[in-house]
Amino acid sequence: MRALPVGDAALLVEVSSGDEAQALHAELVRRRAEGSLSVREIVPAARTVLLDGLTDPARLAAELTAAEVPPAPPRAREVIELPVRYDGPDLADVAAHWGVSPEEVARIHAGTEFTVAFCGFAPGFGYLTGLPARYDVPRRATPRTAVPAGSVALAGPYTGVYPRSSPGGWQLIGTTDAVLWDHARVPAALLSPGTRVRFVGAV
Repeated sequence: MRALPVGDAALLVEVSSGDEAQALHAELVRRRAEGSLSVREIVPAARTVLLDGLTDPARLAAELTAAEVPPAPPRAREVIELPVRYDGPDLADVAAHWGVSPEEVARIHAGTEFTVAFCGFAPGFGYLTGLPARYDVPRRATPRTAVPAGSVALAGPYTGVYPRSSPGGWQLIGTTDAVLWDHARVPAALLSPGTRVRFVGAV
């Protein structure tokens, strides 16, 4: 673990894996909830956690790098179910990459419980982990200029849902009508780090 200063009141903590980043994020959120950590923002990413609004970042950096972070505890919160039609234009390519039928891709994907590791790219976009490493897929060689909102997609170890139309190079395997981002909703984002997610096949 390495803690790097960011300005006068923030730290960027680097770890070696996504699992460690999720565990560190969970531990820091726990400490903030119990009152032993005063911090304004805790923002996880693929292998980092950013802490902003610290009063003594140097002291916390020394503490974190000397400590062992416990594994992330099981999530007690309820699972969010997202209805999905497995009708994406890249479904056949993903099936060929996995060495299975398109129907089997849908079965495997819908049979997996995912966790939102972190959010980014666009408001409401969560990077979901849960598929075994053998199902990693490469990004498209040529990104699309416009991916439709609600597209369920794969790239590397992640599943994601495009909350709005945007360019993108992920492999599109399905479509959902779920609203991932609604500024009139509290919170606006349906998915947040740590959220458990299941995709439910729809006709």
